[in-house]
Amino acid sequence: MYTQSKIKVLIVDDSLFSRTLIKRGIEADGAIEVVAEAGDPFQARDYILEFTPDVMICDIEMPKMDGIAFIRKLLPQYKIPVLVVSSDATAWAEARNAGAAAFIAKPESNGPSALNKFLVELTCRIKKVAMTNIPIPGETGLSAPIYQAKFIAFGASTGGTEALFHILKSLPTTIPGIVAVQHIPSGFSSMFASRLNQLTHFIVKEAETGDKIEPGKVLIAPGDKHMKIIKEGTFFKTVCFHGEKVNGHRPSVDVLFDSAAKVGGSDSIGIILTGMGYDGAKGLLAMRRNGARTIGQDESSSIVYGMPMAANNIGAVEKQIPLFKIPAAILSMVTQKK
Repeated sequence: MYTQSKIKVLIVDDSLFSRTLIKRGIEADGAIEVVAEAGDPFQARDYILEFTPDVMICDIEMPKMDGIAFIRKLLPQYKIPVLVVSSDATAWAEARNAGAAAFIAKPESNGPSALNKFLVELTCRIKKVAMTNIPIPGETGLSAPIYQAKFIAFGASTGGTEALFHILKSLPTTIPGIVAVQHIPSGFSSMFASRLNQLTHFIVKEAETGDKIEPGKVLIAPGDKHMKIIKEGTFFKTVCFHGEKVNGHRPSVDVLFDSAAKVGGSDSIGIILTGMGYDGAKGLLAMRRNGARTIGQDESSSIVYGMPMAANNIGAVEKQIPLFKIPAAILSMVTQKK
């Protein structure tokens, strides 16, 4: 994972125009610095040794060696995340199988709107793959954290969108996968997920049935659907479904927490944030009784101290703390059980 003030990027593309366009676009973000540009894989290999970039942007169609072959030869020797940028939008599967961390299709037109959208997405992806470039144990002398918890479940209502954002931006993407129910109307949940995806280093999406809960990913319950967790083999997955409102809400925090209590037990963490009413209190209590660690946002930092208060009053909350202390508490809890 990069530790310096700027993310060092190497651009590998045989087109001078593309290299110049990408360089100008991503360096507009002060957190990124292009340390070198290579016109072919052989030149790129030398630059990797010279500049030790944090992220490599690589085209596929290049002279001397195509990008896919280069990635296959490169990654066993140099642990660097590769972001493939290509005009061939069908090449993602092959790039992923070769070991690429992400793929972005080049814009179909050179119009300002298309180029700007492409560069914004590229900049976002660079930050994400840089943050998730975790050293491999045994190869760097560093050990990855051993997490006891397998997933983290959030519940929130009024004020919860901002609360969840502030928590996510302070957490590393290596922590266990996150699922969240936010009381939000149908249609707005996808916009909320998209916003978090752009503003944090996590991959955030509106949940669908069958989504795997895994590190670096945040799954937001779709508006007007409940979301629960199931276990298939060693994996935890989401199930989204229509049903009667619970505690006056769909999605309901209690539905999520109840399922987490049943399948997660001591492998889970439950967190209830600001919100009106009492949805989530009984589910969080079930989680705690089944061995989960639990957190409640305190009154001073809550926009509405309803849901956290209801949970705290029935003994569902193990630790009640202000919003700004929740990220540190999560990091402490994910590595230890009670």
